[in-house]
Amino acid sequence: MAGGVTGQPGAVHGQRIPLWPARLQRHRAVAGVYDNCRVHRRARCLRDVAAQARHRHQELTPRLSDRRRAQWSWALYDWANSAFATTVMAGFFPVFFKSYWTTGMTATESTVRLGSANAIASLLVVVLAPVLGIVADRSGRKKRLLLTLAMLGALMSAGLYLVAAGQWLLAAALYVFGVLGFAGGNVTYDALLLDVAGNDELERVSALGFALGYLGGGLLFAVNVMMVVHPEWFGLADKAAAVRVAFAMVGLWWAVFSLPVALYVREAPRKTATSGADGMRVAWREALTTWRLLRSLRMAFLFLLAYWCYIDGVDTIVRMAVDYGLSLGFAADHLLGALLLTQVVGFPAALAFGRIGDRIGAKRAIWLALAVYAVVVFWASRMAATWEFYGLATAIGLVQGGVQAMSRALFARLIPAEHAGRLFGLYNMMGKFAAVIGPLLVGWVGLLSGSSRVGILSVLLLFVAGGWLLAQVDVARGAREASGDVSG
Repeated sequence: MAGGVTGQPGAVHGQRIPLWPARLQRHRAVAGVYDNCRVHRRARCLRDVAAQARHRHQELTPRLSDRRRAQWSWALYDWANSAFATTVMAGFFPVFFKSYWTTGMTATESTVRLGSANAIASLLVVVLAPVLGIVADRSGRKKRLLLTLAMLGALMSAGLYLVAAGQWLLAAALYVFGVLGFAGGNVTYDALLLDVAGNDELERVSALGFALGYLGGGLLFAVNVMMVVHPEWFGLADKAAAVRVAFAMVGLWWAVFSLPVALYVREAPRKTATSGADGMRVAWREALTTWRLLRSLRMAFLFLLAYWCYIDGVDTIVRMAVDYGLSLGFAADHLLGALLLTQVVGFPAALAFGRIGDRIGAKRAIWLALAVYAVVVFWASRMAATWEFYGLATAIGLVQGGVQAMSRALFARLIPAEHAGRLFGLYNMMGKFAAVIGPLLVGWVGLLSGSSRVGILSVLLLFVAGGWLLAQVDVARGAREASGDVSG
C-alpha cells in the first residue's frame, strides 16, 4: 500500500484513482447550481422590485397628473370669468350704457342710473356672499354652485347683445345679475382652492389662477377692442354692433372655459350635507354665527381687517385711475392702452409672485406689493406726462395680481378647510364692501384741498393702515387656530 492507493475497493495496486477531483467537480457543480439559484433569486427579487416600482409609478402618475390637471382646470376658471371683469365691467358697459342705452338723457341722469346699478349689484354681493359660502359648505356642492353662478353670469352677459338702444332698465338688470354671478361664483371658486392644492401649493396655485385670469381677460379684451376700433374687419356694421357682439363673446367664453372645472375638479365629500330649502334656511340662520366663528380665529379676523384696508386702496386705484387720468388731461385712447398694458404685464407678474410667495411666504410677498403701491400713489400725485401713466400701469400690473393671489393663499392658511365656503364668503364680502372708503377719501380730500393730486395721495393712508395690521398677523399661530390647536 506504499503508493497510497486512493481508489475504490478492487482497484489495481499502485493505481491512483482521482477521487478528490471528482468530488471537487461534484461540489463545483452543486456550487454552480447554488450560485445559479442565488443569481436567479436575486434577478427575481430585482424583477419583483422593478415590477413593484412600475406598479407604484403607474399608481402615482395618474394621481399626480390628476392633481395637476385639477389645479390647471381650477385656474382656468379665472381665465373664463376674467373676460367679464375686463370687457364688461371695466371696459365697455359703462361707456355703452351712457352712449347707447341711456340715449336722450343728460350725463347726470345716466350717471345716476349707472351708479345705482353698481350700488345694487354691490349690495346684493355683500348680503348674499356669506350665505352662498354657507350653502356651499353645508351642501358639499361647491362646484355645482360655482357652475350654476357661472352660467347665470354667462347668460346675463350674452343677453346684453339683445338689449336694444334706450332700454337702460333691462341692460341694468342683466348687468346686476351678471355681477352677482361673477362675484358669487368667486366665493365658491376661492373655497375650492383648498380642494385642489395642499398647504405647500397654495401660493403657486392661487397665483396661477390670477395669472391665467390676466392672460385670458386681456386676450379677449384686446380682440374686443380691435373689433370696436375696426368693426369692418370683422364684417360688423358699426361700433355699436361690435360692442354687442363683444358682450355675447364674453358669455360664450365664460361658459366654454368653465367646462374644465366641471370635468376635472373634485371636491372632498362631506359626511353630512343639507340641500334645497332646508339648506337655505340653515344658511340664513348661520350667517350671523359665521362672525362668531371668525372671532375664534383671531389671526384670520386680524388679516381680514388688514385686507379690508389695503384692498380698498388697490380697488380705489383701479376705479379712479381713468377718472384721475382724464382730470389731468390725458386722452381716452391712452387710458385704454394703459388698461391693456396692465393686463399684459399682469400675467407673468402673477406667476412670478407665486414663486416669490413660495420662497419668502405670502405675508412678505404682500408687503412687497404694498410697498410698490405706495410708490405708485406717490408717483401718481406728481405725474405730468402720458408716458408716466404707462409707467404706473406697468407697475400696477406687476403687483395687482400678486397681491390678490397672495391674499387668497394667506387667508386659506388661516381658516379650517371645512368652513372654507362661509369664510371665503366673508372674504369676498369684505373685498366688495372695501370699495367704499377709498373713493370717498379721494373725492373729499380732493374737494377740500382743491387738488385731485392731493386726493389721490390720500390713498397712501389705506396702504399704511393695511400694512401695519398685516404686521400683527402671526401666520404660524393662525395655522394652529385653523387646525383647532390653540396651545402655545
